[in-house]
Amino acid sequence: MASKLFADARTALEGLLFDGMTVMSGGFGLCGIPENLIAALRDSGTKGLTVISNNAGVDEFGLGLLLQTRQIAKMISSYVGENKEFERQYLSGELQLEFNPQGTLAERVRAGGAGIPGFYTKTGVGTLVAKGKEHKDFNGETYIMETGLVADLSIVKAWKADPYGNLIFRKTARNFNPMMATAGKVTVAEVEELVGPGELDPDQIHTPGIFVQRLIVGRDYEKRIEQRTVRQREAA
Repeated sequence: MASKLFADARTALEGLLFDGMTVMSGGFGLCGIPENLIAALRDSGTKGLTVISNNAGVDEFGLGLLLQTRQIAKMISSYVGENKEFERQYLSGELQLEFNPQGTLAERVRAGGAGIPGFYTKTGVGTLVAKGKEHKDFNGETYIMETGLVADLSIVKAWKADPYGNLIFRKTARNFNPMMATAGKVTVAEVEELVGPGELDPDQIHTPGIFVQRLIVGRDYEKRIEQRTVRQREAA
């Protein structure tokens, strides 16, 4: 079996990037995001990107790095409330936004990975989300059709992997990452720890290696918190 392991994020993305491409980026908030691959994508200078992600990062971190350099032309997201640069670009007409309810976004990605071109959901009926979409009644209830999503490239972050690309995600990072790994024409995964063949319990693997074409071991991860909220200390 040919090795899927690359030396770093830059070399792992070589030959995969082109202007105007669609990229899926895993993670939830700042948890489980492919930090090294996002930075390498920024450094590549690839522009006109359509990025599919639960969120748009924060200013100067995560996908916020690509907004800062104006490399993103369109976001397909469910939550964008932590990024002032996103807000500025969107309100000034510099950035397109396809807004999705979070469950709908997750199902669109899952459907794309499963080869399902579209599905019907009640979520969004009667709102702006339904504008321009096909409506259909089932058992007296109205549904709208949503399309599956497939990307030219999926970049995901996992906790552990073996050389074959089998992935295990940890806690909250097991959100959009597993389904996005299935919905990219090419998937590149960065992981915190690489183990030897046979060291992963097959019952614990979340993403089989057949979905992963390239793999790197990431480094220099930051454990940032989007909103730090603490209660006031009670008087003694």
